[in-house]
Amino acid sequence: MNPQRHGRNYIDGVWQEDVRKGRVFENRDPATGQLLALYPESRQQDVDRAIEAAATTFASWRRVPVAKRGEILLKAMRLLETRKESLARAMTREMGKVLDETRGDVQEAIDTAFYFAGEGRRFFGQTTTSELADKFAMSVRMPVGVCALITPWNFPMAIPSWKIFPALLCGNTVVLKPSSLTPESAGHFVEALEEAGVPPGVLNLVYGEGKTVGTWLMRDPRVHLVSFTGSSLVGAKVGAQCAQTFKKCGLEMGGKNAQIVMEDADLDLALEGALWGAFGTTGQRCTATSRVIVHERIYKTFTDRLVTRAKKLHVGNGLAPETEVGPLVSHAQRERVHRYVQIGLHKDKARLLCGGKMLSEGPLADGSFYAPTIFQGTPAMTIAREEIFGPVAVLMKVRSFEEAMTVLNDSDYGLSGSIYTRDVNRAMRAIRDMQTGITYINAPTIGAEVHLPFGGVKHTGNGHREAGTAALEIFSEWKAVYIDYSGKLQKAQIDTHKES
Repeated sequence: MNPQRHGRNYIDGVWQEDVRKGRVFENRDPATGQLLALYPESRQQDVDRAIEAAATTFASWRRVPVAKRGEILLKAMRLLETRKESLARAMTREMGKVLDETRGDVQEAIDTAFYFAGEGRRFFGQTTTSELADKFAMSVRMPVGVCALITPWNFPMAIPSWKIFPALLCGNTVVLKPSSLTPESAGHFVEALEEAGVPPGVLNLVYGEGKTVGTWLMRDPRVHLVSFTGSSLVGAKVGAQCAQTFKKCGLEMGGKNAQIVMEDADLDLALEGALWGAFGTTGQRCTATSRVIVHERIYKTFTDRLVTRAKKLHVGNGLAPETEVGPLVSHAQRERVHRYVQIGLHKDKARLLCGGKMLSEGPLADGSFYAPTIFQGTPAMTIAREEIFGPVAVLMKVRSFEEAMTVLNDSDYGLSGSIYTRDVNRAMRAIRDMQTGITYINAPTIGAEVHLPFGGVKHTGNGHREAGTAALEIFSEWKAVYIDYSGKLQKAQIDTHKES
């Protein structure tokens, strides 16, 4: 990895001039407040050049055989494997989550590269019969064109890999705009793809704010597709903007995910699932377990055990081996979480069972740390309905499986849901009736795998999916092909049936 390239846009195969020649933003360690680097606030002319490079290169890149494009992804995978530990440490420094999780983030990118490299040897279409004699029919995939990919900070290598790898495999060119909270990880990722052999102009990287850089990307007629991961509020604006110019648009947005714990559940297993689901990544996952729905027969026992364990979670710098919960990504994010805690206390009148405060003493003084927080609440409360994106969970008591399912589905979101039960009949009904894109049985609401579709319903998404072969659907277009070898005009869609 070349440290001289950090803090620079990557356009048409060139790491651009020093950032001090324009407006910049800071990249800081959320655990210590230390300044890590300066990055450019890209100007409109920077974005224009990135789009032009992608548009110009599209014609040649789309003609590279799909298997060859897959081989480049395989080379990138090997580079990421070699650099996994250094990439994970850099990621922890810039966004805070513990090392085991950032290692997992890099591994997700590795796994995704491996998966889509293999798709380069498949990339299947269909062959089928024709209704006419001496005629052949098939379908093939075509690339879409220039793709603008807008990615968040919570999985700064995994989520870009979900978008970039299938986009490149399908023959598209890319302009990546990562979150301004995790620019270094994006730079490392692009660097690996450059070294793997992605030609100049095929992949471009521009830093900056969504309201400027993101808007310029969405409005440009040379961009054919926008893929966005972020909040539902911003996603709605992205979708509306893309609709004005008929761009393909993939939206992966918020969640208010719930874990059900039935009276017959393995409580030890359910407890571990709730802790990991609620407080892993400091609650900063779209799939985080922010609601825990517990049957009344075990509610007190489960609640007491969960609160006891949550109080013992070690909060600290993600680089420290003893840390279980790292800082929030920024002081602004901590303020957002604390505002929701105050809403829970004063507006919702929820009962605070633990946490509910910023942690700013001793070694935590300069970071954006927050105590793991558990409320006892009801489904109508704001803290049980809106996405907080922090280490906050709301416990709710129910009397039956049917009530649990009603509470789980009573949400504007529909990303992930989970149930802990030993009853296979209940498990099957939960699979059938959960209004979510992802359903877990006896597992937490987090833990998606790269070969399965990822996404949700309701306000969580707009119908597209990431990961697995489902990702190929948005990054390609279907073309139907008919080959007539009869040597004569054959009229399809014409009634040829004669009455006798």
